[in-house]
Amino acid sequence: MSAIKPKTTILNRLPACYQKFFREWKYGQQAAVHYIPQEGKWKRNPETGEVKIIQNKPIPLTYPKEFDDGLWGGEAIVRGFEKRHQLRRRVPHFWFPTLQKSVLHSEILDKHMEIVVTPRTLCLVDQHYGFDNFILQTPPQDLKSNLGIKLKRTLLLALATQDFLPNNTAKREELLQKYQKHILPVEEAEWYGLTLSEALEKLGKQEEVPIQKIPLKIKFREEFIEQLKEKQTEVNPTGPKSSWTDTLNPFKFNKTV
Repeated sequence: MSAIKPKTTILNRLPACYQKFFREWKYGQQAAVHYIPQEGKWKRNPETGEVKIIQNKPIPLTYPKEFDDGLWGGEAIVRGFEKRHQLRRRVPHFWFPTLQKSVLHSEILDKHMEIVVTPRTLCLVDQHYGFDNFILQTPPQDLKSNLGIKLKRTLLLALATQDFLPNNTAKREELLQKYQKHILPVEEAEWYGLTLSEALEKLGKQEEVPIQKIPLKIKFREEFIEQLKEKQTEVNPTGPKSSWTDTLNPFKFNKTV
């Protein structure tokens, strides 16, 4: 019986650091935002004594295209049903997060950014004592949006290359010491935060073998010159060596004493 071959995907061609990031970003378990998780595996009903399994199943969320342009702090659109009257049927309903524009400051990048956020995002920034700490310490599956992932990639690259704040060396050394646990090797930081298409494009450029293309006219001219040299050698094998181009030079003349 032949051994079962492991399933290979296009993701297996990419570096291990990118595979880890991509799986966390797309398939990692997100923090509970729209429900309260229960501890343990079993729960007993105190009235009936019935034992049931605890299922902390996340609520399905809907992410509109505007989601990738902001930081919603794990919130999204919740679809469900609402019973608005006791004697009427329940009706479909959408619960939307509260969105607002807020200006956030990054001390690593030394810039202010106007970003669409939710009140929960602002609370998380306060809990992490700063915007940079919030971005660096939050897992990719909780940042979720393309903007959050790109901001984290920019911060990690700045810490890895240590080229931020070029005019303030003392402040840069202070921030490097503060965010020391988030510093990655440059090779890993360059892969972090790329989408799958961007990662494949980067891989293709690395695997591409440079091909030196020579125009055919140059190739044919060199071959023609070699053929002429061979014919001249056959006609006058012992004579003085001269180039066939000498006969085409109208300015060449023999010097006599």
